[in-house]
Amino acid sequence: MLRSVFAKTLYDQRRGLPAWAIGLVLLAAMYVAIWPSMRGQPSMAEFVEQMPEAFRALFTMSGADMSTPVGYIQVELMSFMGPLLLLLYAINVGTAAVAGEEERRTLDLLLSTPVGRGRIVVEKLGAMVVGTVLLAAVLGVALLAEGRLADMDLPAGNVAAAMLHMTLLALVFGALALAIGAIVGRPAPARAVPAVVAVLAYLVNGLGPIVSWLRPWQKVSPFYQYAGHDPLRNGVSTAGVVVSVGTVAVLTVIAVLGFRRRDVGS
Repeated sequence: MLRSVFAKTLYDQRRGLPAWAIGLVLLAAMYVAIWPSMRGQPSMAEFVEQMPEAFRALFTMSGADMSTPVGYIQVELMSFMGPLLLLLYAINVGTAAVAGEEERRTLDLLLSTPVGRGRIVVEKLGAMVVGTVLLAAVLGVALLAEGRLADMDLPAGNVAAAMLHMTLLALVFGALALAIGAIVGRPAPARAVPAVVAVLAYLVNGLGPIVSWLRPWQKVSPFYQYAGHDPLRNGVSTAGVVVSVGTVAVLTVIAVLGFRRRDVGS
């Protein structure tokens, strides 16, 4: 097991990962259970339109109609709660990857094995990717399966596209947490910085269309790559995928270089 950092990292999540998955299934069930009371209610569309413009920009997706299944899931799950939970998971895993090992005083043992520092970072990232993909898949399958019980007709292909983009969004901030942890070796900044950056990126993306000085920065936000093209309606955005994957790759390189240069024993 020590020769496979990837397998050991996943093994360490043998209790936590199923708990996250169960929580996401229950979250989807809660929103699906509420759907019958929302179905076909034109007043819900009016409710969204009557929201203050800033509030609507932050907490709903463009053109969302809560009286339809897609619009309802966009507003209630895809705009905030779903991304938030996957972000929390990825940031926690990224923080634990190197900084958490160092805090638990297990990093010296890991470095004493015939595994290079670059491989440690890459395999830790790989375990994060697998865990995040599994959770997004669980959420997507739960939405489709439970939605059928409540006559919630969601396009399976577009749900898969939304889960893909949500996964990439979470991995961007998880990779940022991993990089900071690899460079500084402390969990507090590895956890806090991505959280602060995520909040700022969310605000920039949400307020960009209505605040002129933020508009040029909107497309830089990872949340724009996630939701700017509305994957639940329009499917996968190749540009969004490329930018997100590229960001994760760059952060991984930074993590490897930072970890290699740091004296862990200091």
